[in-house]
Amino acid sequence: MKLSARNQFPATVRAVTEGAVMAEVVVEVDGGHELVAAITAESARRLGLAPGKRVVAIIKSTEVILATDD
Repeated sequence: MKLSARNQFPATVRAVTEGAVMAEVVVEVDGGHELVAAITAESARRLGLAPGKRVVAIIKSTEVILATDD
């Protein structure tokens, strides 16, 4: 599958916490960084998300906000 989004990160699902409507999915990006995605519970089920499953985290955003402590 080809996508226009350039920020694509191969990752492994570490945890899926499913609620009534939404699911929180924790993935470990290759290289050790962690990302958390909030998706619909139906999407999590449809994608068969479970710990150990390989996925691609695709980030598409119109802005990035940076902050510092000072």
